[in-house]
Amino acid sequence: MGAIWPSEVEARRSKSSNAYIVARVKDDNDMIVSRRRSTWRRTCCTHFLVSDGSADVAAVFKTPTGSKHAGWVTAKAGCWSMLKGGLTVDASGPAVLYFESYDTVVDILADSTSLQPFTQEEWRSHQDQSIEKTRKSKVKHQAVDAQANTTVSIVQKNSNFPIGVAINKNILSNMAYQNWFTSKFKVTAFEDEMKWYSTEYSQVREDYSVPDAMLQLTKSNGISVRGHNVFWDDPQRQTKWVQSLSTDELRTAAEARINSIMKRYSGQLIAWDVVNENIHHSFFERNNLDGNNCLLFLNEYNTLEIESDGASSPAKYLAKINDIQSAGHLPLAIGLQGHFHTPNLAYMRSAIDQLAAAKLPIWLTELDVSNSPDLQARYLDQIIREAQGHPAVNGIVIWSAWRPTGCYQMCLTDNDFRNLPTGDVVDNIIKEFSLNKLSGTTDANGYLEVSLFHGEYEVTVSHPKMGDSSVLQSFKVASTGFFQQTLNVTVVA
Repeated sequence: MGAIWPSEVEARRSKSSNAYIVARVKDDNDMIVSRRRSTWRRTCCTHFLVSDGSADVAAVFKTPTGSKHAGWVTAKAGCWSMLKGGLTVDASGPAVLYFESYDTVVDILADSTSLQPFTQEEWRSHQDQSIEKTRKSKVKHQAVDAQANTTVSIVQKNSNFPIGVAINKNILSNMAYQNWFTSKFKVTAFEDEMKWYSTEYSQVREDYSVPDAMLQLTKSNGISVRGHNVFWDDPQRQTKWVQSLSTDELRTAAEARINSIMKRYSGQLIAWDVVNENIHHSFFERNNLDGNNCLLFLNEYNTLEIESDGASSPAKYLAKINDIQSAGHLPLAIGLQGHFHTPNLAYMRSAIDQLAAAKLPIWLTELDVSNSPDLQARYLDQIIREAQGHPAVNGIVIWSAWRPTGCYQMCLTDNDFRNLPTGDVVDNIIKEFSLNKLSGTTDANGYLEVSLFHGEYEVTVSHPKMGDSSVLQSFKVASTGFFQQTLNVTVVA
């Protein structure tokens, strides 16, 4: 290791003979410690301690193409804080790891730095293993009386890991859009139609006709809906009449908004994005509004997708959750928008690892990839598999609501609803992680053991002794936290 001018670096040794370094930063935003590496795919872990108070510290790799952040941590005095992150760059050549802080007053102590290399093949193999471990269980079927050679046919009815897509009002007047959407997905969110500026563009003139019609469409097709959103904290996303209100008037208007939309759709949605982008913005928070009657599902961008955005780092997200919980606002859930350009899968995994410590439900709520068409599909596949392989993630909504002029960042189909490469990725993943039909015969003891994705199933049992008749039963496969679980589904034949 070496110091990068003009920092001062001092080697020290603890009472237990553990060696570490201390950096004193004299100027703004100094890169303080470096270590050279010749490969660019690495997980990163190190521990920090500061001399006083707290300071945000980042791990940054300097490459021939520029600097790339690998992770953030808020280091504190009196205890070591672990920075966990990673780097993925499709290039080769030397890279230098720096530790960076904007705090020019405190001493920063670094210890136990670990950089672990990986290949794309190794990462994909680990994803597949994680999905197998996290999303599947062994199920043992027993056919009583019929014994051997009983035919068991299994069909999945619903998956415990939903992958859905956002829709918008264009679906109401486009039958091709409806047919495409309802034939593929079981969960959705409305792109704009539930937002405040859509339902109350003019003060006290509410209009829910469009979201009502969209909700009726989804209900009639057995599709669950995530409510999006009650409040959007970005000041630029407020109507003029909202921006013109005083603090007291805004509080009254916001309470009316909560009571109106939450009561209207009570019991009809699986979740609410109550506070959208609250870490980056504070339009409502700044005006001391209380969301005590709301399901506070935070929904934030850049926590997974932009490593350099320290404002929305996992540590900052957890701090925001702690603030809300300390004020008594429960229950909570974690929404990660996921507007990617080039995914850093190692950083994504480390970010979810950190957020999982809160033991709250986690969703990728607005997933898309803004890149060239030849890369969009490849990256989308990688991101979905990474999310599905993590036990803390509960579902995904892809942000590809269709409109004739194009989607927000990424479409799944063309205007005739024929799949683009991204649509093929989604179809293939849903097919891979679902079960249209599986058939087998029981062994000499009347058992058939299979490995199934978590979800709801129907099993049909037939045997020559039964003639043309059969037995139909339903069962569920759920995660128990164990690597392998055996469920005994007894079928009387």
